Amino acid sequence: MILYGRNPVREALRAARRRIEGVWATERAAREPWLRDVRPRIVSAEEIERRCRSPDHQGVCAEAGGYPYVSADELLAVEEPFVVALDELQDPQNLGAIARSAECAGATGLVICERRAAAVTPAVAKASAGAVEHLRIARVRNMADFLDEAKQRGCWCYGADAAATTRYDEPDYRGGVVLVLGTEGTGLRPRVAKSCDALVALPLLGRTASLNASAAAAAILYGILQRRSTA
Repeated sequence: MILYGRNPVREALRAARRRIEGVWATERAAREPWLRDVRPRIVSAEEIERRCRSPDHQGVCAEAGGYPYVSADELLAVEEPFVVALDELQDPQNLGAIARSAECAGATGLVICERRAAAVTPAVAKASAGAVEHLRIARVRNMADFLDEAKQRGCWCYGADAAATTRYDEPDYRGGVVLVLGTEGTGLRPRVAKSCDALVALPLLGRTASLNASAAAAAILYGILQRRSTA
């Protein structure tokens, strides 16, 4: 896996969760303080773009091992976990943005689907500004089954649904919490929505019908964080 961009490469080095086989940088990018001890190979911008196949490399790329997914059980084993679950979210940019918001909000981890969903790729790492290197992410075969397991272990599961009658700031969100967000356009699948304890919605006061997945996730995540910190 070739990571590209200054934040993704820097955070991968900081987190040290996966092996970095080599770093390439332009002469200008190599002057960054965080690269001094790394001793990257100095190459042209064209060579970096050839390696990572993206013009958005910011003068640096790195060859890294595969992404270190964790088990869903590891996330649920934490006392009063705060987990974000994405039901077949397919857009890499949204996955990266949500991972960044979840990591900044102090979420225990992120759960994504194994099939019909975006995985952690270099593009997702770039969109997350490297947050995926610090956030624990699990993949599950069946999201509804994961939610049922989470409830059996004492978590409350809240699904984001624009049509819900419960405002996102009404629950108290104490204890273990799983926030579930659906795919772009269609939202939560029926069985996944049915597996939630409640469906919550953000107030939409303008003329636009909905927020995109990453914007909705950020708003609800920080609403939950505020409620948990004052409960």
